[in-house]
Amino acid sequence: MTTAYFNCSSGISGNMILGSFVAAGLDLDEFKTVLATLPISGYEIMVQDVVKKGISAKHLDVKLTEQQPHRHLWHVEKIIKDGQLPIGVRDLALKIFNKLAETEAKVHGTSIEKVHFHEVGAVDAVVDIVGAAWGIYKMGIKKVYSSPLNVGQGTVKCAHGLMPIPAPATAELLKGAVTYSNEVKGELVTPTGAAIIICLTSHFGSQPLMKIQQTAYGAGTWDLPIPNVLRLTLGEEVQKDIPSENEKAMVIETNIDDMNPEFYEYLMEKLFDAGAVDVYFTPVHMKKNRLGALISVTSNLKDHSPIIDIILKESTTLGLRMYPVDRVKLAKEYQEVMTPWGKVRIKLGKFDNKIYNIKPEYQDCKALALQHGIPLKEVWQKAYNAFTGEDN
Repeated sequence: MTTAYFNCSSGISGNMILGSFVAAGLDLDEFKTVLATLPISGYEIMVQDVVKKGISAKHLDVKLTEQQPHRHLWHVEKIIKDGQLPIGVRDLALKIFNKLAETEAKVHGTSIEKVHFHEVGAVDAVVDIVGAAWGIYKMGIKKVYSSPLNVGQGTVKCAHGLMPIPAPATAELLKGAVTYSNEVKGELVTPTGAAIIICLTSHFGSQPLMKIQQTAYGAGTWDLPIPNVLRLTLGEEVQKDIPSENEKAMVIETNIDDMNPEFYEYLMEKLFDAGAVDVYFTPVHMKKNRLGALISVTSNLKDHSPIIDIILKESTTLGLRMYPVDRVKLAKEYQEVMTPWGKVRIKLGKFDNKIYNIKPEYQDCKALALQHGIPLKEVWQKAYNAFTGEDN
């Protein structure tokens, strides 16, 4: 199964997507033949080999050869439906155009029936969107991932005047996507590019585990301080192991209904001191409907006899149950952060250098809260924010 990963460090646009497919081997002449079945004319597709900051890429552009009319969504839908497109290509293209129209309607406070695509944009968008759908189909891509999208920064001129980047329609389209902005000025994500990637991708983040077969680059029009290219990686996704470390462990249990509840705390402390991985008590109803407690202890010791000895000596039980289990855990790592009141250790749950859990140490937070007379939750939140950078 072919998987595609788009690296959008320079943003994304419709022509960059199609350009990356052409660079990856999509037959441009075959695509032009397919486009010729659509009832639309007066344009020419230009493809050029370019170099962006040392990176070779394909730049694709749509040039008008005759004036085009304004088109509403129903015009575009008819164009796509009247062509000889495979069903999957047709449906995906219609889905993307409807996403564009719905967004434009919401931003401008109108209905999708009244939304119109300006003369250049309509032809541009048809080529780019049908091309993206055709590329997915012809290259057998079954799953699409994307990096976070670099939206750029600055302002863009639109019908509302100067607006911050991303433009209103693009910002609306990017709901659900992961985005960021660095020092590169300009509108790096276009509405067409946003609509395509939102409809294609199943996850925004790091590249999944893949056996890479090919990489290709589609170029943007501008020259930027960074290579203005969209990188397409094609390959076979490799199934990821469980994000954890696995080990064998033993669960040791007993039910008790005749023990002083004050002794449970002491028993728990003794078990943890002896090396128990986990200890917990569960309320249960026992025979004659007596209230009792299920004592459960997880041990990964090579010799479980210290755990058994403590339970038999320190509780009122007359016997135990034991059964082996597979224990799944994340690798633990500790880091320190500085809060306004002092240092706090942060416990991290990690796999393959990726952080899954972040937890300020309770005892550290408690000590600072008591020392400075401030709420515990305030210390905890400050420590968490200090690690994640959310205070910055």
